[in-house]
Formats: sequence, structure tokens, C-alpha cells
Amino acid sequence: MTSPNFKSNIAPNPWALLPLGVFLISYLIVSIVAGDFYKMPISVAFIIASIVAVALSKGGKLSHRVEQFCRGAGHSNIMLMVIIFVLAGAFAETTKASGAIDAAVNLTLSILPGNLLVAGIFVAGCVISVAIGTSVGTIVALAPVVVGIAAKTGIPPELMLASVVGGAMFGDNLSFISDTTVIVTRTQGCDMSDKFKLNFKIVIPLALLTLFLYVLLGNEVAETYQPGAIEWLNVIPYLAVLVIAISGVNVVLVLIIGIILSGVIGLMTGHIGIWGWTTSMGNGITGMGELIIVTILAGGMLEMIRFNGGIDWLIMKLTSRIHGPKSAEASLAAFTAFANFCTANNSIALIISGPIAKEIATKFHVDPRRSASVIDIFSCAVQGFIPYGAQLLIASGLGSVSPLEIMPYLYYPYLLAIGGVLAILFGFPRINKKSLSTTAKVS
Repeated sequence: MTSPNFKSNIAPNPWALLPLGVFLISYLIVSIVAGDFYKMPISVAFIIASIVAVALSKGGKLSHRVEQFCRGAGHSNIMLMVIIFVLAGAFAETTKASGAIDAAVNLTLSILPGNLLVAGIFVAGCVISVAIGTSVGTIVALAPVVVGIAAKTGIPPELMLASVVGGAMFGDNLSFISDTTVIVTRTQGCDMSDKFKLNFKIVIPLALLTLFLYVLLGNEVAETYQPGAIEWLNVIPYLAVLVIAISGVNVVLVLIIGIILSGVIGLMTGHIGIWGWTTSMGNGITGMGELIIVTILAGGMLEMIRFNGGIDWLIMKLTSRIHGPKSAEASLAAFTAFANFCTANNSIALIISGPIAKEIATKFHVDPRRSASVIDIFSCAVQGFIPYGAQLLIASGLGSVSPLEIMPYLYYPYLLAIGGVLAILFGFPRINKKSLSTTAKVS
């Protein structure tokens, strides 16, 4: 049988975006109306939206449309996320069974007073994510610990997880080794340090405001808990994972090392036996099942939106309303944000929007540092609060809560979006044209 041609030759089509609308209605709206975030499982909402995506696709025979869906579902980026989720589940359960989480929780509770726990976790997330350049890696490392802290202190786990996600997105936006930073600077033709300086001036006040809000929330925490004795040997897996991650090791290898270390130390201390270790890994992997299913379905559905002209239609509409540099920046922000909604991956969204943003920025005389700063801010802001993005999915999976329960506490991603809008409206920060780096000039 001849393989179908999967290159989209379809004209820009607003109806291609319908599956995304079906998902938002069937998951967000239904959950809000029902007043229960568990009435509509996110996996069921994605099944409904995926069926609509395949049914409405113009990809020819049903077999061809299904194959197109599968190509999106099986994309290398989707499979990498699945592998990370599998390993994260095994790591979380192994550290729990081996006593590593309890040891890390007791250490944290011994260092931070109750009213600063939420704020302290946010700061830790910011520091770690800047150092390792990956929001997912930061969440994987911190989420199991904060869930344990929440259980001992009575702090809502969704609040603790939100502080982790916020801190993780801070570093995703600012870190020099973040893939988003690499993509935006390469596509826009500016130096990393130039983009960093602009973003830094915008996001630091937002991070400080977020920290203040978490301190206020933390004041309501009653210090009724008594930290247990710190088992320093059991803390080693977490400390090792953080050190290895900060050194720049791939997150997959970091998780594998973490699983091995926590298992071996659990055997040495007698917390688990060899079969307890394997059982805990199996339980952790099984527990990530819905998260894996959602990720695969999202990849397929979003590929159908792209293939059928949804993204192209959005580009056409946005570029038709540009009249100058400020409206050009607003269009860059809107397109990047929507690309992120449609891909649920800020790196992929930037790969899609980056070259287009460069063309728009050049045509309407937007400084490349500004365009890089704008699209990076909005990709990270949206990625931080969409309930089907990897960050919220993995945080909710590890915390056994709904993504929608975490969303009310995601102060930093929301403030980042608001700050980005204000930066466009008021032209902040001002740019000295003479300070444009050599890299940007050559580009």
C-alpha cells in the first residue's frame, strides 16, 4: 500500500481548531459547572476531542486520518515525555518506599519555619530551574518532597505543587541552558545575555510579588508539626539527584540514577527488600498511566489541528491586524500563546512561532531582543497554567490531585502573562539600540 502524503496542503481553516474547543468545554467547563474536578476525567475529555479531530480531518480515508493522528501521538517529543513520566513515577514511589521522601521532608521542616514553607519551596524551584534549565526536571525533583511536606503540615498539596510549578517556569524562562532560551535567541538573532537582561527586568518584580503572596498564604499555616529525626543516609538520593541535575545531566539519566540510589540505600537501611523495590517501581509506573495516555492523545489531537490548517489560519488572522511595532509585539505574543495552547509544549510552540515571529519583527521593525523576550515570556506563562501541559500533568500525577485544583494557586505564570502584556503596552524595558550585541547585529 502506498503511504499517504502527510504534508498539509489544506488552506487555513478555523474549523481545525474545533477539537481544542471541544476539549476545553468537555473538561474545563463541565468540571466548573459540575463543581467537581473529578466528574470529567481529563483522559475522557481528550478521547472525545480526539474523535472529533479525526472525524473532521480532511486527510482522506479514515485509515489515513488515523495514521496521521498516530504520527502526532508517536512524535519523538511525545515519547520522550512518556519516558520521563514512567521514570518519574518509578522514582517517586521508590523514594517513598525507601524512606528518602520522609528524610527529605524532615530535613526541610527542620530548616524552614511553617510560615515560610510555601515561599521557600518557590525559591528552591526558581534556583533549581535556573541551574538545570528544565521545568519538568525541577518538578520531578521537588514534587514528591512537597507532597510529603503537605501531608505532615496540613498545607493543601495543590498549593505546594503550584509553588513548585511557578518556580520551575521562572527558570524555564530565564535559564541560559533552557531549550526555550536557545530556540528564541537562535530564531530571533540575538545574544542570550541580551534576551536575559530584558526578561530579568520584567520577571524579577513578578517573582518578588509571587514570593510575597506565598508568604501571606504561609502565615495561615499553624506550626503544630514536629519534624522527625533526619536520617541523613536516606537524604542522599535527593541531594544526589539535585546535584547531578544542576551539573547539566540529562533528566532521563538523572531519574535512573535516582531510582538506583534510593533503591540501594533502601536495601542498606532495611526500609525495603528487593521485591519491595520492584513492586514500588511497578506501582509508580502504573500510577502514571492516565498521565501517559493523556500525553499521547494530546499529541495526536494537536497534530490534527496543525495538519488541517488551524495554526495557519491563526497566523493569517493575527498578521492582518498589525499596524506598527507595538501591535506586532502583541501579535507575536498572541500567536505564541495560542501555538502553546495547541501544542501543550512551549519548546515546540517556539519552534513553530519563532521563524514567523522573526519575519513579523523584521517587517515591522521590532528589535530582535524584544521579539525574543516577548515570545519566550508568553510561551512559558501559558505552559505554566494549561491543565494538559507536561508541567501541570506531572505535578498533578505525582500529587494525586487534579490539574484544575492546582491552577488557582499558580500565581507566577498568571503574573508572568500580565507582566508580559504590560511590558508590551508600556514599551518596558527601554532598549538602548547601541547596546545590541555583535551576535544580534550579524544576524
